[in-house]
Amino acid sequence: MSLATSSSTRRLQIEPAVIEENRLHRRFELPLAGRFMRADKTEQPCRLKDISVGGVAVTVDSSTAASIKAGERIVAYIDQLGGLEGDVVRVWPNGFAFKLTATQHKREKLAAQITWLLNEADLKGAAARQHERIVVGHRSAELRISGGISLPCLLLDVSLSGASIACKAKPDAGTEVFLGRFRARVVRHHAAGIGLQFMELLELETLQAYFG
Repeated sequence: MSLATSSSTRRLQIEPAVIEENRLHRRFELPLAGRFMRADKTEQPCRLKDISVGGVAVTVDSSTAASIKAGERIVAYIDQLGGLEGDVVRVWPNGFAFKLTATQHKREKLAAQITWLLNEADLKGAAARQHERIVVGHRSAELRISGGISLPCLLLDVSLSGASIACKAKPDAGTEVFLGRFRARVVRHHAAGIGLQFMELLELETLQAYFG
């Protein structure tokens, strides 16, 4: 896997090909909260330190790190990335790293999630937030995800470039969806639901006609 940055757009792209040797994967820092389950089924909090499609490094408290051994099976749930599992390959005083056990499809999906999280972080305070958000008073809307599944949701706010909705389902970051008739991509999770970025910038007249 590799990531390339365009000099004109600074947008990141991850190639889908995955090299099986873990040390060849480039790691990226994404400080996300999470939890992990150990082989004895106990769960403890952690924080993502860095990640690649081959492996994950997390920080934990020192007492937890001291009890973890190389080879132990770990199942972690990281906010906005979902479930990840594998065997511990390295331990240090306040954390550990584990090598991912995943199918090619899972690795490619993870690569897409990492791309979007990096892009979203890069765009914060710039293009992603350059359009004023309009509060629309919890208006009912429809969210459509893969497989033709339609879910009711509440529109919290909307702009020319995206929307925030309240819903029970929280598709992974990078997932393509439809909000009504508008194609969008999930870019973040929040307490009530998800944030979406429209695939095409809306016209003000369209925004007012559909969401006004």
